[in-house]
Amino acid sequence: MTGPVLSIIVPVKDEEDAIPICIARVRAVLDGLSDPASRSWEMLFIDDGSTDRSLAVLRDAHSADPRIKALSLSRNFGKEAALSAGIDHALGQAVVPMDVDLQDPPEVLAEMLAKWRDGFEIVYGVRTNRESDSLPKRITADFYYRAHNWLSSDKIPEHAGDFRLLDRKVVEVIRQMPERNRFMKGLFAWAGFRQSSVEYRRVPREVGTTKFNYWKLWTFAIDGITSASTVPLRVWSYLGGAVALLAFGYAIYIVVKTLLFGISVPGYASMLVAVLFLGGLQLLSLGILGEYVGRILVEAKGRPLYVVRERLGDKD
Repeated sequence: MTGPVLSIIVPVKDEEDAIPICIARVRAVLDGLSDPASRSWEMLFIDDGSTDRSLAVLRDAHSADPRIKALSLSRNFGKEAALSAGIDHALGQAVVPMDVDLQDPPEVLAEMLAKWRDGFEIVYGVRTNRESDSLPKRITADFYYRAHNWLSSDKIPEHAGDFRLLDRKVVEVIRQMPERNRFMKGLFAWAGFRQSSVEYRRVPREVGTTKFNYWKLWTFAIDGITSASTVPLRVWSYLGGAVALLAFGYAIYIVVKTLLFGISVPGYASMLVAVLFLGGLQLLSLGILGEYVGRILVEAKGRPLYVVRERLGDKD
């Protein structure tokens, strides 16, 4: 069976009020495209363990319009796993992940499709403003993009999220990646291919509240860096070498001073500072090593990235 031209994949978690608004707006945009071929589309929602009526709303939407489809996961696996589920099950020649909150406007899809037809395999959206985000979030987001691109060889475009168009060739490459600790923006960057960008203004969400708090964003940032780079491990070799060199230099200084001026009363304060400093470095290095070892454990288990409990559309 020939699939649609475009697949929109939308992860949701407790978004019963936002889903109908999202469907109505995306449907109006896609059905109004000037290119008739682009009006062949599906919208695939991934219900990531919702506890409200999100799945019931999706059932009603699917009954009214078979182009609205859904996967219901057996529990909350996280946004990255939900995105992976959508990519695995999307049938379109081009696939666009987007959020249900409509902060990434679906009106940009027409420009993305135009660039795709010009030969670009990835067309990512770049936010020209982050006025809907708080000042601390804007500052930390900017710092994260810079830190990631400094540490990793797989550069991600600054202020670009998951909202992007992926050609079917890119989708098949992403589907071949077996890792469980997934940072999707890093996987998109690793895949390569010809890429272009479209700019848009990010607006505040109209319905519901974000499911990301600062702690989740912090752990997400750690996952992104550790999945894309081994520099945090390697840096401790350099730091350890520098500390050892300083200790060797200080030892020579002590020997020379003792030979010239005799033995002086030792300073307990300086000794305590040195012990605490080195102890702190060791604990920090062990923590970073533990992050990587923990990820090795998750990969070694080989468990499925997600479990589908129910499917609406195609095979239902």
